[in-house]
Amino acid sequence: MCGCGQQCWGWGNCAASPMLLLSLLLSTAPFALRGEDTRQVSLEVIPGWPDTPQNLLHVRAVGTNSTLHYVWGTLGPPAVVLVATNTPHSTLSVNWSHLLSPEPDGGLMVLPKDSIQFSSALIFTRLLEFDSTNVSDTAAKAPGKPYPPYSLAKFSWNNITDSLDPTTLTATFQGHPMNDATRAFVNGSLAFRVQAFSRSSRPAQSPRLLHTADTCQLEVTLVGASPRGNRSLFGLEVATLGRGPDCPLVQEQHSIDDEYAPAVFQLDQLLWGSLPTGFVQWRPVAYSQQQRGRESALPGHASPLHPTLAYSLPQSPIVRAFFGPQNNFCAFNVTFGTSTGPGYWDQHYLSWSMLVGVGSPPADALSPLVLGIMAVALGAPGLILLGGGLFLLLRHKRPLEYESIN
Repeated sequence: MCGCGQQCWGWGNCAASPMLLLSLLLSTAPFALRGEDTRQVSLEVIPGWPDTPQNLLHVRAVGTNSTLHYVWGTLGPPAVVLVATNTPHSTLSVNWSHLLSPEPDGGLMVLPKDSIQFSSALIFTRLLEFDSTNVSDTAAKAPGKPYPPYSLAKFSWNNITDSLDPTTLTATFQGHPMNDATRAFVNGSLAFRVQAFSRSSRPAQSPRLLHTADTCQLEVTLVGASPRGNRSLFGLEVATLGRGPDCPLVQEQHSIDDEYAPAVFQLDQLLWGSLPTGFVQWRPVAYSQQQRGRESALPGHASPLHPTLAYSLPQSPIVRAFFGPQNNFCAFNVTFGTSTGPGYWDQHYLSWSMLVGVGSPPADALSPLVLGIMAVALGAPGLILLGGGLFLLLRHKRPLEYESIN
């Protein structure tokens, strides 16, 4: 990612007034899209009808001049609606009678409407499974023969009130298929753990994605489910709203620094809009053990983002309630592992993390460890050259002693 001060905008000498350019850029940016160092973050379970699971979570992150709203829910498939406003006083309005009706349009709103600067959504539509037994190189080919996917709209999900933790700003949606004919999930579950942040930092566990107060982290974990093959590979189908006729942009970022995710030098991100105004960010790696390390790391492979018809996807009532009827969806698959292992079959465990946020994506800088190595690597030759030059200079200036011939 390029810094603002690295570009010229045709105003003469760029180096002469970088702070002026930065100030002008910030003054023209929408208020809700400016990064905030810290936010006041709260998690709230939106109460629904009596005797129904409480499965609608509102993350509200209030900054100086803006508010971010993340609405996570498992009405239908797991989904999140993210909204940025240019006021610290915007609120979420939920009309349950509309939301649970066949036409949920208008059942979810952020008010005042004219304060909305950006909005989009992600829908996690299907859990994928592939038979990789006869696949020798999954990096270059398809993951394997697909089994019938699990539609996440047909899962039964827990009451998230039981898992809500205001201290760590976390909540977990945990579910299993409502009709488990193969009994694959008798002892298994699929969990979506949501975590919000009030400031910038990194988690203690790999892949240690750099998060800010403008982001939420989602950790997807499959535990204990019986695979349908001896060497099954799993994946997720993810859908999002397109921006106009086009799909969001997908980028790959590469770094020489792998201190925070050993042996993983790549960072993938999906960008909504051209500023960008919103993003999804992940490392192409998952883990087959709770103790995450190199030995349990599984490569992740994301398919190209492609347009898809709305009727071909499991529908999300909360997305329909906020955006109304939409046809411009885009989808991609993320699959994890190779046939040669390690894999889910090791401990019947799989975990993958991603960030969802508004504004510019967090950008990794070189860590102190790498900077120290570079300083030593580049500084040692310089010290040798400097020492050699001083030695020659002093030797050249030493007074000469002459002996008389006679």
